[in-house]
Amino acid sequence: MITYDYPLNERIRTLLRLEDLFAKVDHFASATASEDHHVALVTLFEILEVAGRADLKFDLMQELERQRQILLSFRNNPDISEDALSGALYEIEQASAALLGIQGRIGQHLRDNEWLMAIKNRAVIPGGVCEFDLPAYHYWLHHDVASRQQDLQHWLEPMLGIHQSITIVLRLLRASGRPELQVAPHGAYQLMLTGRTAQMVRLRLNFEDACVPEISASKYALNIRFLAPQIDQRAKQVDGDVNFELTFCNL
Repeated sequence: MITYDYPLNERIRTLLRLEDLFAKVDHFASATASEDHHVALVTLFEILEVAGRADLKFDLMQELERQRQILLSFRNNPDISEDALSGALYEIEQASAALLGIQGRIGQHLRDNEWLMAIKNRAVIPGGVCEFDLPAYHYWLHHDVASRQQDLQHWLEPMLGIHQSITIVLRLLRASGRPELQVAPHGAYQLMLTGRTAQMVRLRLNFEDACVPEISASKYALNIRFLAPQIDQRAKQVDGDVNFELTFCNL
């Protein structure tokens, strides 16, 4: 099965983008090649851009507090495991404390580093970080692996509270819905959203079905077209019926 998350507002869209970027920076930073560490650093710059577009810290703190209050209401409920509840509350409290520890704008420690900002400014130019453009960066890429990984962790660490909070919020969001089996006749599906509110929809498909969803949504309707994936030509809508799972998620 393959899952597609589709955000229905800008706030969730930002969280999903940051989730993807944090996963990539973790992957490349843990590798050993200098090329991997270059990708990790460029991805860190992308996180800086996406996280700086909105009042992300305030939104996350507000959502975590709302979820904490919801969980507290389950205290002494015989149907709820006290250990699981305490663990979830502890995780939220740790994430909230990490957010409170972030001083000023998210990633300000990166913006204050002239050496990093010089790399960021050159990285947007195709081929702009060659050794003759940034000899000091070329020298850093020749440091030993442990030293480069330590530097990357040092630059990433002040933003780990954001990563932890996003992970909690998106996990709760994904768990909030109930999947329903649906059929798209001849590869097309439409659902009127009268009275239904959601922040994200999730689609699950069999990979063997060899189709990808093209999703559009408004406050009135959800429309999905299933296209046959084409790499070297324009994708076309599939002819047959498509079975899929659809989940509406809302915190």
